Amino acid sequence: MDEQEFTRRADAELVRIEAALEAAVGQADFDVEIKPGGVIEIECENGSKIIINRHGAAREIWLAAKSGGYHFRPENGRWLDARNGEELLAAIARTLSEQTGASVNL
Repeated sequence: MDEQEFTRRADAELVRIEAALEAAVGQADFDVEIKPGGVIEIECENGSKIIINRHGAAREIWLAAKSGGYHFRPENGRWLDARNGEELLAAIARTLSEQTGASVNL
């Protein structure tokens, strides 16, 4: 996949993530900020952050959380962790639950 196709797919996924996060705001105390260049920043009430961004050179979406860094690649219409196959939205829900102490479902 070329960079233009990757950017199109990644941006569509980031829009989907943003909508899921906005719908989940009542489940835990966090704020979502969309930044230029394909970046979503989630700030938890305790001051910790989760950063989600597209990485064009690697053709991946990256997730940075207190528990570590995760890289997701597009496979058959889904974004899967390059190491363990976890789906991106599931990983965001898991790390957000860990960092807020509340159960978050996306």
